[in-house]
Amino acid sequence: MVSSTFPYPPTRGGTQVRTFNLLKYLSQNHSITLVTQCESDVTNSEIEGLRDCVDNLVVFERPSDGQTSAVILKKIQRLGTFFFTGTPPSVLNRYSIEMQAWIDNFVKSGKCDVITCEHSVNEIYIRPYFQTQVKTIVNIHSSVYGTCLDQLATGTSENQFRDKINLPLLRHYERIYCSKFSHIVVTTVEDKQQLQQFRQSSQIAVIPNGVDLVTFPNRPTDPGGHRIIFIGAMDNLANIDAVYFFSNEVLPEIQNLYPDTTFDIVGSRPEPAILSLGQKPGINVTGRVPSMGEYLHKSTICVVPMRTGFGIKNKTLEAMAAGIPVVGSDRGLEGLAVDGINTPLRALRANQPTEYVAAISQLFEQPELRYQLSTHARQLVETQFTWEIAGQRYEEICL
Repeated sequence: MVSSTFPYPPTRGGTQVRTFNLLKYLSQNHSITLVTQCESDVTNSEIEGLRDCVDNLVVFERPSDGQTSAVILKKIQRLGTFFFTGTPPSVLNRYSIEMQAWIDNFVKSGKCDVITCEHSVNEIYIRPYFQTQVKTIVNIHSSVYGTCLDQLATGTSENQFRDKINLPLLRHYERIYCSKFSHIVVTTVEDKQQLQQFRQSSQIAVIPNGVDLVTFPNRPTDPGGHRIIFIGAMDNLANIDAVYFFSNEVLPEIQNLYPDTTFDIVGSRPEPAILSLGQKPGINVTGRVPSMGEYLHKSTICVVPMRTGFGIKNKTLEAMAAGIPVVGSDRGLEGLAVDGINTPLRALRANQPTEYVAAISQLFEQPELRYQLSTHARQLVETQFTWEIAGQRYEEICL
């Protein structure tokens, strides 16, 4: 397994959650060699904790650009490489020559039967000829082309001019890298449809994310009150956009109706701009917390106001597993049957500020509705979205 992000502990959130839980399941019946990178915030105890989960752990330092002048030069070089070869800077800035050499030698030695890339940024380590020697799998968390296209369409792009130029390059890049893999894994049907546009012949399996039901137990009681929570890594563009949108366009209207309403922003690595939101009335920015489940249990409602980003959201599944009523956007509820004909009501849907205000007010006022959503959502997770279910399906692809 190749993962340029260090997947431990799983409370780090983001791509690490999926990577860790899939390797945890596979390690029960298979010998796993995990090749990964660590950054400055990874501790020795975390490295040893991850080492206990696999047969062989190989850790490389994440490449550094060095001094300021070197940073600028390398950014220019990566941009030039993107235009000439199609490989995005987000992939190149994690590329390690030493890690590449280790993987090349490991495959050449015939010591593995399957090589998986946990997230598409790791595709760069896969040589096209690897397919003739081992089964190659890419576990795509979301389409880079689809994400860029969506951000342009929804107006959530950081730089529209740049992304309009990048869009055809990303389309070409995704089509090319997918051809290196014998099997492709995605999290939603929408992602599968997106990628099939590039390669109709590709074997693409849909394996949704899951939840660890021990880490996220069902809450014993409904605390009531007017406490809203958002969970997720707070250096992620989609999460940052969601929190800004909710804090500025929805929360003030809620607080006009319910003055004691609080909004907890819970997640690791909050950027300075997110930390500054803590100065607004009722907003608490916690950063990384020991137990996300405990924070969820104290909350009345979890909001998932995503305006961009593809795939099933871990944050949505975790809130549902914890028994917290969810109000989410179409993006936040993507891939989940939460409403509609013959579907038990499992979450309330909202996309516009007025829709959020109406849904949240409804839940604040109706404890029986909160109970209904909590019960139905927990049942959905237990029967369809555990990591054991996802692991079993991933193992079938690997065999």
